[in-house]
Amino acid sequence: MEVANLKEKSSVAVWVDKTKNYVEELQAEMRRVTWPSWEAVRATTTVVIAAVFAFGAYFYVVDLAITRFINKIFTTFAK
Repeated sequence: MEVANLKEKSSVAVWVDKTKNYVEELQAEMRRVTWPSWEAVRATTTVVIAAVFAFGAYFYVVDLAITRFINKIFTTFAK
């Protein structure tokens, strides 16, 4: 029955109805969201930042080791 009503309305009216329905459903969904506490946000942010620095340091060391190894190979065979 609702589909028949949508066919009878103009495209602007259909767009307005769909937009209104979307916003209503969005508001209802946002009421159901469970937001973390500030302490949890700070703790997880700290973990993420520490992990980024740890991975950065790890990749720096690995890159440095591989670069030195490749340079050693090139200098050995370039003689």
